[in-house]
Amino acid sequence: MTNKIKAAIIGPGNIGIDLMYKLMNRKYIELDMVVGIIPESEGLKLARENGFKTSHEGIDAILANEEIKIVFDATGARPHLLHAPLLKENNKIAIDLTPAAVGPYVVPVVNLEEHLKSPNVNLVTCGGQATIPIVAAINKVADVKYAEIVATISSKSAGPGTRQNIDEFTQTTARGLVEVGGADKGKAIIILNPAEPPIMMRDTIYTRVANPDEKEITRAVLEMVEKVKQYVPGYQLKVPPIIEGDKVTVMLEIEGAGHYLPKYAGNLDIMTAAAAAAGEKIAQSLLEAKEGN
Repeated sequence: MTNKIKAAIIGPGNIGIDLMYKLMNRKYIELDMVVGIIPESEGLKLARENGFKTSHEGIDAILANEEIKIVFDATGARPHLLHAPLLKENNKIAIDLTPAAVGPYVVPVVNLEEHLKSPNVNLVTCGGQATIPIVAAINKVADVKYAEIVATISSKSAGPGTRQNIDEFTQTTARGLVEVGGADKGKAIIILNPAEPPIMMRDTIYTRVANPDEKEITRAVLEMVEKVKQYVPGYQLKVPPIIEGDKVTVMLEIEGAGHYLPKYAGNLDIMTAAAAAAGEKIAQSLLEAKEGN
């Protein structure tokens, strides 16, 4: 497979531009274009400086390009609801980094394989990308009856979009804990910490399980951490899993890669890392299907 699948990013804000850096030099995916709606935005300027085509005509610039097969939407929930049907009509796969949830929830290490042919996949939330893999790992060996996660992020890393979508964050993450993580019930809490210097993203996961096998739970969690680290290098356990009766507590810290966003913004970095990992796998699948025909 020598060819690559061409892709585009809608939304040249912090998340879109960090994703741009993560999509450089990929094996199966080639970023072709970054589009927005503000002619002289800083993001479009950076994209041009890095050799990518740009447009301030928004999604129309992408729909007109038949070569682009994968589109990363880093705008917002409301715009994506408009973009999703247009992308589908034009045979472009949408990887949605917004809370719109048009397509199925996807966490690369947990369930991406099941949705490689979906026209639209949704990346849940930053808290979901960090914690759902751990809940899924525990559920596999111990049957999670209840999962509760507390995501603590630096106030500085929470822009207007994050703040406006706090309710959606908690609801979407809770649903993801159930639908993807496999918990019978789920709850999510987010805390914006104003500390200076800014803190790293930290997530605490509390679960109640039916089969509290300490050895199996610890093994499953450690294995899952290593899988996530393959595309989020700053993803790590703060302490080994704490198992007290049927209660399992896991504490994580996520340091960003620092491609464009500061390293403390692990909450944003894990979303762009998950998007890049999902895009690469989907592109590989498209190339394999093309070769098979």
